[in-house]
Amino acid sequence: MSRRPVSWLDSVRTRLVVLFFAITATAIAFVYLYVVPQLSSRLETERLERLERQGGEELGRLRSAARRGLEQRELAALVRRTAADVDSRITLLGLREGEPAFVIADSELESEALDPEYPAAAGAAAANDVRSEVERVGGSRIGEAAFPVGGAVPGRGRAGAGRARAGGGEPGWVIVLSAPLDDVEANVALVRRRTLIAGGIALALSLLAAYVAAGYHARRLRRLESAAARVAEGDFSVPIPTGGNDEVRQLAETLDSMRRRLRGLESARRDFIANASHELRTPIASLGGFVELLDEDPEPDAASRREFVRTMRGQIERLTKLSTDLLDLSRLDADALTLRDEPIDLTGLAGEVAMEFAAAAERHDATVKVVAGGGEAHAQADRARAAQILRILVDNALKHTAPGTEIAISPASTATEARVTVSDDGPGIDPRSRDRIFDRFYTADSVSGSGLGLAIARELARAMGGDVILDPRRGRGASFSVILPPAGATEASPRGHLGAPA
Repeated sequence: MSRRPVSWLDSVRTRLVVLFFAITATAIAFVYLYVVPQLSSRLETERLERLERQGGEELGRLRSAARRGLEQRELAALVRRTAADVDSRITLLGLREGEPAFVIADSELESEALDPEYPAAAGAAAANDVRSEVERVGGSRIGEAAFPVGGAVPGRGRAGAGRARAGGGEPGWVIVLSAPLDDVEANVALVRRRTLIAGGIALALSLLAAYVAAGYHARRLRRLESAAARVAEGDFSVPIPTGGNDEVRQLAETLDSMRRRLRGLESARRDFIANASHELRTPIASLGGFVELLDEDPEPDAASRREFVRTMRGQIERLTKLSTDLLDLSRLDADALTLRDEPIDLTGLAGEVAMEFAAAAERHDATVKVVAGGGEAHAQADRARAAQILRILVDNALKHTAPGTEIAISPASTATEARVTVSDDGPGIDPRSRDRIFDRFYTADSVSGSGLGLAIARELARAMGGDVILDPRRGRGASFSVILPPAGATEASPRGHLGAPA
């Protein structure tokens, strides 16, 4: 059996490695592109909120000074002292409608030059409420919180140029607290670098782990493939390895169970062919011998002719029965036997079978009787097949016992099962044969026959949800019990196809 080789790209190992790589890379990209920016944004927001809290707590004196009017120099000194207290830069801006903002005082500048643009200042003055923004100045990001003071700005001036007084009733002064966000950016950059380093290590480890794990499972699958190929080629002798404790082990156990079943079926097939050939050879050879005799003597005397006809009829009947048995077995093996699901009166059925064997029992100087248990006995099964099972058991009892034997058919039923027992007072079953008596083509050394009857009886009973068992019996005789589902049972037959009663 030729097998198409699996390319490297299509192998399980490659696919698992690629899958691990994709999952790990996606996780790293998610952290780097989403989580880290979220962290940066959160840290900036916390810094702006801290500036707003500081302004609300520490700028009271500065607001009062701006409203009552101070010398520019005094105001600048107060701004520097307050900035030192809050550890932030403080800028006092003047705003007039239609004019750009200008610096009145700055804790870090001695000139009116406005380096930052302070975008939060205009918003705070317009809304008369606190506003915070992040501004990029040069290569740095600056966090700013603007607090409106209110009042008119009478004029520009440098420190010491006069008095700066808020008045006139229109908003004009804004206090801005600002602090660089370099530490935030440094922390975020550190997180980014460590994320990349950790991600690279995790990616390498995941690829290595995926390669090793995929290789391990690939080797197990290759062993299963090799074992399955041997089974496909007809070699059922080598067990399939079942290491591990996962789904691959379950698959291996299933394949090994299939191998054992196929080995049994192959053995049964070979035995079947050998035994069937042997069983067919005897009657065919006998018929061939009679044909040769008739060819040599086309006009035998009347007595010889009658003997020829009787013997040939017996061989033909033997062939017919054997072919019927083989056909039944093949249908049972293929689950192609159609079974009816109907209530059966076992007592009546036992009586009918006993009547059928009355003549044969008389010729054998035996008796076949029905021993009723005193109550009704009913089963749920196929009536014709149940009768076939009883015929096989009674026929075996007549064939394998001495003249004068008494054969009893005893039907009974309970709420859980129905049972018909066929027993005799003959020599019983050889203990060496008890374990194999239901095997196909098995016959004891001193017994003639095809060895199919009991095998068919058991298979039929099991197909109807029951069984045929050899009862342990002390003393003389043999006892076989046919077990069937009780009347009214709703469980489906495990084998065969059940049809509704007509």
